[in-house]
Amino acid sequence: MCGIVGIVGKSNVNQALYDALTVLQHRGQDAAGIVTSHDGRLFLRKDNGLVRDVFHQRHMQRLVGHMGIGHVRYPTAGSSTSAEAQPFYVNSPYGITLAHNGNLTNVEQLAKEIYESDLRHVNTNSDSEVLLNVFAHELAQRGKLQPTEEDVFAAVTDVHNRCVGGYAVVAMVTGYGIVGFRDPHGIRPIVFGQRHTDEGVEYMIASESVSLDVLGFTLIRDLAPGEAVYITEDGKLHTRQCATNPSLTPCIFEHVYLARPDSIIDGVSVYKARLRMGEKLAEKILRERPEHDIDVVIPIPDTSRTAALELANHLGVKFREGFVKNRYIGRTFIMPGQAARKKSVRQKLNAIELEFRGKNVMLVDDSIVRGTTCKQIIQMAREAGAKNVYFCSAAPAVRFPNVYGIDMPSAHELIAHNRSTQDVADLIGADWLIYQDLPDLIEAVGGGKIKIDKFDCAVFDGQYVTGDVDENYLNKIEQARNDASKVKTQAVSAIIDLYNN
Repeated sequence: MCGIVGIVGKSNVNQALYDALTVLQHRGQDAAGIVTSHDGRLFLRKDNGLVRDVFHQRHMQRLVGHMGIGHVRYPTAGSSTSAEAQPFYVNSPYGITLAHNGNLTNVEQLAKEIYESDLRHVNTNSDSEVLLNVFAHELAQRGKLQPTEEDVFAAVTDVHNRCVGGYAVVAMVTGYGIVGFRDPHGIRPIVFGQRHTDEGVEYMIASESVSLDVLGFTLIRDLAPGEAVYITEDGKLHTRQCATNPSLTPCIFEHVYLARPDSIIDGVSVYKARLRMGEKLAEKILRERPEHDIDVVIPIPDTSRTAALELANHLGVKFREGFVKNRYIGRTFIMPGQAARKKSVRQKLNAIELEFRGKNVMLVDDSIVRGTTCKQIIQMAREAGAKNVYFCSAAPAVRFPNVYGIDMPSAHELIAHNRSTQDVADLIGADWLIYQDLPDLIEAVGGGKIKIDKFDCAVFDGQYVTGDVDENYLNKIEQARNDASKVKTQAVSAIIDLYNN
């Protein structure tokens, strides 16, 4: 889960890139970076931290040029050192920078090919740098002093032929233009749009449509699976389908948790999808417990609020805000280490006692991953005086790790892995636990005006759409993702960063 943006403008784009990254900050809080191009030179600033902390006035003043790309990051596996902040750069050919959202599942094979056949060096453990080198090598194979849009699209075609996984990419070819492309399954989101100025038309590529809205760009459309868009430095727009057999299977978890509710992904309003999730949950509750005794529905801020509101409406039950959120604490989902997550929950949320005391409370969350957060929240509700605490998940049970760019933990850290609903309810301390059914979730997201028949639902059903994920691969990522390994890696990285600074 990262955020990417690219802009070809008619004046300096540094402020627009900064503003777009702040809108996409929910997609990554680990690192941020911007690179711009001016008169054939690149100007780069990237580091660990939030957008507001990485970019100061002195940095912004150096980021000159009317073309640039940006990135906000959180780590999918391994370390979170500043060395892996994006965009990445490679000097040959032309000077190319790249920012990437997603994860390559054949990265080990690609890294070997890059070294042995392409004769290129990769300096980090990031698959984004591997992807950059694959793209750079394929573009160099065209052998042109000045690349055309045909050369760029041919290079993207070759990237699709070599790279497997989920990826949405923006790359800048110094002095020539910006290209954006999406994997042939369309797993990760990417959109593009335009705005008219006195100087002419400006174009923007981004992870979510909300970043276009905020900056006054009009959404043109999502990139189709396997499609690429190339915007030349002088503002000419070209698009091309670059995959042989593309098929739209977007990640359904974008609608559950990752995306902002005011975004539109593949023509589907995230907000309306979450409203429909609430409707489906209410229907299930009425089927299972038509004589329920729920007094109040309370969302766990913020992602579940939309579904919880519609759930309450359909049940005819009061909706109340029972938790106050500290806006200055990061998303616990992306915090490494159980200890860090446990500590952050109490700092992040505080219960309003009068909404709980003596009541049967239905708490609503977007999903249950490790179960650590919801267990503490249920305890908070009891301490606030709730008579019974029920818990409702807008998503089905998360039983499998994600391999396409979301840092869900290894299977054994997932609370629902190999456990029944009652087992999970007992572990988190809920008097009753209800999950969304997967067919209902699919209908909620894909059942609007824009029909999407198939999604990547691997975290729920274990069916990985790229077809190359087996038990051996999952065992490897489990070693990379387990909390103990991650905390150890980050401690070493912190020492290295301290020494370097």
